Amino acid sequence: MARDDSSGALFPEAAPVARTRRGDAPLAERMRPERLDELLGQEELFGEGKPLRRALEKDQIPSLILWGPPGSGKTTLAHVVHRMSRAHFEGMSAVLSGVKELREILKQAERRRERDGRRTIVFIDEIHRYNKAQQDALLSHVESGDVILIGATTENPSFEVNAALLSRCRVLVLKPLAEEQLVLVMKRALEDEGRGLGLLAAKVSDGALGFLAAVADGDARTALNVLELAVTTAAAAGGSRGVDEAAMREAFARKALLYDRAGEEHFNIISALHKSVRNSDADAGLYWLARMLEAGEDPLYVARRLVRFASEDVGLADPQALVVAMAAQQAVHFIGMPEGALALAELVVYLAAAPKSNAVYLAYGEAAKDALETRAEPVPLWIRNAPTRLMKDIGYGAGYKYAHDEAEGVAGMDCLPDRLAGRRYFKGMERGSELEIASRLEAARLVRERNKAR
Repeated sequence: MARDDSSGALFPEAAPVARTRRGDAPLAERMRPERLDELLGQEELFGEGKPLRRALEKDQIPSLILWGPPGSGKTTLAHVVHRMSRAHFEGMSAVLSGVKELREILKQAERRRERDGRRTIVFIDEIHRYNKAQQDALLSHVESGDVILIGATTENPSFEVNAALLSRCRVLVLKPLAEEQLVLVMKRALEDEGRGLGLLAAKVSDGALGFLAAVADGDARTALNVLELAVTTAAAAGGSRGVDEAAMREAFARKALLYDRAGEEHFNIISALHKSVRNSDADAGLYWLARMLEAGEDPLYVARRLVRFASEDVGLADPQALVVAMAAQQAVHFIGMPEGALALAELVVYLAAAPKSNAVYLAYGEAAKDALETRAEPVPLWIRNAPTRLMKDIGYGAGYKYAHDEAEGVAGMDCLPDRLAGRRYFKGMERGSELEIASRLEAARLVRERNKAR
């Protein structure tokens, strides 16, 4: 499977169409590029002289999986291919079509190829929504060349597209437009009298354009549609409409954060939170926490992950971390949101500042490995409980030494099975409280060895 990464995006998405665009269509649809030269971003993929650009210009486009967030240009690219290619084009949505419709399109594509040699481009929006049977239906037709597949997905194709189908396609990773590219897109729309807002003679301040470019998250569809709302609702004065930053903020209302509670972005951001706090970066931790909570993530999920962090990454370097984590979890459970966000923010800062140690995490892992991979050794007789006469008669509890009776509170006896005697799982680090805890455990080990030798 070939895979391309890129640093920009193409344009906003909508279903590719052959019909003339209606004048009352949203601005983002009216301004959709129709030629490669109109595209912004993705120079690494479609710049002059690039293999994919040459393939498009020669009408030799391969089957593609276009992967990117909403508004990153997946459908626009299919739209441009549609207009450039001599192949028959079929566009469909995986949300609205089933296997019956797909098989009919594939059957017609096969007949078309046999009849006049003409290939068919099949564009499937949200291809990740197709189940395995629907994706499998495409395999033979893509492999035979009857069909050029262009699939668009917001989900990681490694998880959502069958491996067999993925191996027959080239994966293009589309990323959002940079802020300066979004500003250029909006200025084009403001100047275009045929498809854009040029006839309204709008005067939009640089501050307003900069604000919208920053909050649109690289999504040109969002930027253009908010721009249209701001301009068309602005009061006309002296024959023109003025839009300043305050008016643009009002038109934008509230940002819809890019987040999917069940998808890859969910795991990407919780990973970012965990690794930021592990690296003692409280500011990054607070940002990723806010990204999750403001997008609607379950705060108790975040609390659970941070409780785990307190044991896994702080451990005994600061035993209080687990106490603080459980207090934050209880606070979130008790008062709910949005107030509970502050308890989690306090916890993130505390954990970021705490000394770090994964000694307990590693120790348990080694102990679990021995428990799973070695013989289930019997408990030594001297530390078995002996509540009955029979158990005492057969040796249960014989030789047990009560630690409190010893001068230093440590008895000279082994508590591991014979085969594991001497194993040391916990190896404390010289960080925070763990330095003192490790020193106490080492002192106790030396006392045990000395008392055993007596």
